[in-house]
Formats: sequence, C-alpha cells, structure tokens
Amino acid sequence: MFNLTNVVMEMNGEMDANGGRRTIMQIRDLKKVFNGTVVAVDGVTFDVYEGEIFGFLGPNGAGKTTTISMLTTLLRPTSGTATVCGFDILKEPNEVRKRIGVVPQEYTADEDLTGYENIMFCADLYGIPRRISRERADELLRLVELEVAKDRKVETYSGGMRRRLELACGLINHPRVLFLDEPTLGLDVQTRAAVWQYIRKLKEEYGMTLFLTTHYLEEADALCDRIAIIDHGKIVKIGSPKELKDSLGGDVIELGVQESDDDLTPLISSVQHVKEVKRVSPSEYRIKSELGEVTAPMVIDALRSKGYRVNKISLTRPTLDQVYLELTGKSIREENGDRTQAMRQRMIMRRARS
Repeated sequence: MFNLTNVVMEMNGEMDANGGRRTIMQIRDLKKVFNGTVVAVDGVTFDVYEGEIFGFLGPNGAGKTTTISMLTTLLRPTSGTATVCGFDILKEPNEVRKRIGVVPQEYTADEDLTGYENIMFCADLYGIPRRISRERADELLRLVELEVAKDRKVETYSGGMRRRLELACGLINHPRVLFLDEPTLGLDVQTRAAVWQYIRKLKEEYGMTLFLTTHYLEEADALCDRIAIIDHGKIVKIGSPKELKDSLGGDVIELGVQESDDDLTPLISSVQHVKEVKRVSPSEYRIKSELGEVTAPMVIDALRSKGYRVNKISLTRPTLDQVYLELTGKSIREENGDRTQAMRQRMIMRRARS
C-alpha cells in the first residue's frame, strides 16, 4: 500500500557539523542575471535541513521564485552551485527532479480534466506505473480531502480545492523535498488556514522537507522552522522566527512629536530602559526597550518636561514585519514587485477566487 512515510526512508543527507542535523540542500553563491543586466538573485548561500520547513520571506520581485526555479532545475544559474538531495542541480538535474515535488504559484491543473485525471497525468509524466499511481492518487485525494470531488472537472473547483489538488499533484512522485511557491496566494483566511494544516501534516506526520516562499508574514511565522529574509536578491538574515524577533532586542515604541524639528534622540536615549533610538523622520522616532509598557510613559514624561508634545505613540511586540523593517529600512507591506509580477499576482488571485 502507498504510504507517504516511505518518503523519509531514504536518507542520504550530509551531517551538519553544528548540531548533527542532516543537510538535504546546500546552496553556495547562487546567482541569476537576466539579459546581462537584471540581477534577480545575487549570490545567495544557505543550507536546508532534512525534515524542516524552510521559508523564503520577501516581497514580490525579491528573487524568491527565481531561486526556486534554479533549485528545481527549471532555470540555469548564472553562477554558483547547489545540491538537492545530494545531487548537483547542473550536473545531475534528472536525479534532482526524481526526488522533488513542486507546487508553483500558478494553477497548472488542466481545467478540462477531473481532479483524479490530473493526478494520474502527473504520475504518467514521472513514468510511474499505473498499478502504483492509481493507489497513490487515491491516497493523496484522501490526504487533501478531495475524494468526493475527484471525478469533477477542475473548472468547477474553488480556489482552495485547486490549491489542494496542486499539492496532491506535487506529491505524486514521493518527493523527499517539496517546493511550495506562494502556496496560499489569493486564498481567503479560512482556506489559507486549511492549506497550512496540510503543510504541517507533511512535516509532522511524514517528516518531509518543505521549501516555502511567501510574502505573508503570519504564514512564515506560523509554519517555518527557519526563515531566510530576502531583499533585492540578497539574503539579509536567516534564523527561526523566534531568533529573528529576539534579534530586535525588545519591544518597539514608535512616537511622533508635534511641531518640532529638534533632534530629540539624546533626550529619549537618557530615559531608563531605552536601549536604542532611531530618528526615522524629523518628528518621528523608533525606540527599543525590553520593558515597553514601562518605558513608553517615561518617554512621554521626559518629552513633556522639556516642552515637547507627543501627538502619536504606539507599542508593539517584536514581529517579523518589524524585523524586516529593521533589516531593510522598509516594511514588507510597503514593498511592490515589478509590473509583470503584479499582473501575474492579480491573475492568480482572480482564479483563486473564481
């Protein structure tokens, strides 16, 4: 009987020198330049460990999809090296393809075929014998809860059903590594949570390694064991969600001072528990403190004692958005991809909601 637990029976990853974790992917100075001038991925280096959910977090146009395209052998790197499941993506692409599954941003299922027929078609592309693929297809349809709809044409599926079908298709070849490129783009909150459940199940029950790209902060925080923050093709920091948030050094207080262009950094810095002050505009400041609730009123009192009036203030616990803001100088919510990427995203979202 087909069982996804077989995925983890073949373990040929290398032992990591720090902590004994098995390295299933090694990427070194990977770079992709289009037309000799457009640098999409700029020399990224990182490892992915067996059995983890590794996330690429960044805005549209940051280089996430280009990285996945190189690691899945769809794009040839301009320079650098990478191995997946111990095989070189340039020298042994066929061996890499045998061991990976891919769930792309776009919906790729044929709308004129049924869900079952789409899965079987993917199995045929991998050369899986029908006696095996039929059993696998039934198991995967149960996994993503599409048994009832398996004989319906995909054109009748909702966005969530289509995404679950894409997930099943990506698993048909028993992959050791599953690549998920923006897996919940365009889905509503409820459907997104359901997809998260399937992703967690693949890791927790089957020990699968997942490489996930996203620009949703809450998705990266909820799912990923480690996250690489990518900006303009470069990795700026890697760590677990907790490690990244802890790196901020405490709570963040943001305040604005009314009708004053004076630099109040020295005054604010003198307040007890203040660890760091950044002047982000002539009248606005970002303050770090380990005791934000205690520090905020003390800062207000210090400013008032010198005749300054605070017209806005906010206190936030460390978040991934704050981490991104700290590392890149802008919020991920403010970032925009190029025109082509934006049009592609709108198309995906329209199909997801149809």
